Amino acid sequence: MQYKKLGGTGLLVSEICLGTMTFGGKGDIWTKVGSLGQTEADAILGRALDAGINFLDTANVYSEGLCEEITGQAMVNSGRPRSDFVLATKLNGPMGAGPNDRGSSRAHIMDSVKASLRRLGTDYIDLYQLHGFDRITPIEETIRALDDLVTQGHVRYVGCSNWPAWALAQSLSLADHRGWRRFASLQAYYTIAGRDLEREIAPLLRDQQVGLMVWSPLAGGLLSGKFDRDGNGPEGSRRASFDFPPINKDRAFDCIDAMRPIAEAHGVSVARIALAWLLHQPHVTSVIVGAKNTEQLDDNVAAVDIRLSDEELAALDTVSALPIEYPGWMIERQNNNRTGS
Repeated sequence: MQYKKLGGTGLLVSEICLGTMTFGGKGDIWTKVGSLGQTEADAILGRALDAGINFLDTANVYSEGLCEEITGQAMVNSGRPRSDFVLATKLNGPMGAGPNDRGSSRAHIMDSVKASLRRLGTDYIDLYQLHGFDRITPIEETIRALDDLVTQGHVRYVGCSNWPAWALAQSLSLADHRGWRRFASLQAYYTIAGRDLEREIAPLLRDQQVGLMVWSPLAGGLLSGKFDRDGNGPEGSRRASFDFPPINKDRAFDCIDAMRPIAEAHGVSVARIALAWLLHQPHVTSVIVGAKNTEQLDDNVAAVDIRLSDEELAALDTVSALPIEYPGWMIERQNNNRTGS
């Protein structure tokens, strides 16, 4: 297991992050994702720690808060000191029926952090992330509130998830101008079959030294190689009952077809190759993997040991390459004219 700096900070996080969304199973959506109880969660966290994982990711909306409770208790049950964990959680989604029980306003941020600290059973959160982009609240209000949480000691670093490039750039500029804490990381959807963030977001992350945490690296299980083009797959699988995230399935299966012989050559699962491809991308800091059992976790974590050859990477990059869009084709044309190529 390798450890990487989280963005421009000095905090070291494991290249695999344990996602805890399968813990709890409370509420209609979360039951489809997973419904592991405390005993199962303890076993998965224990296995993750043995593999060298120090990074945990959860959110207040997962299983309506129950996921945070189970995650916090699993940390205690592990017997490890709090300093062994880099604990990340998120806020923004609805946590009640009221109009102010969601979003990224100062009011909701202050209420949410107190509730998450209580559920997690800790006095600080290592990485506190905005779980989505709030179009109502001014960015200045949000960034100032997060900065106050760091000053108060409730939070050590801040990040965001599912933000557009323009808003992330604006927030970083604002934080730098005001002397506030800037986002250390972005959590985003990214797979070999869904490389959209490479257009605008990845270049911004590299330029501004913002870390990238990848969620749903197997596209909700679709890239496990266990589904066929007709939609048939393992009974009870997450993708069969919860068809998310959206994906161009023809494109995805073209990628799977290209990964399968590489997986066979390495003697591993297709899922491991999909994860290994992500780990080879220089803008990726940590890949979040969730699991319903320790066997699934072991297979995913083993992706860190796979070294893809230049030829294998080239083949995967070719089949998964993004179609060029404006202004990309215009920039390429201008650059070619300037260099004479």
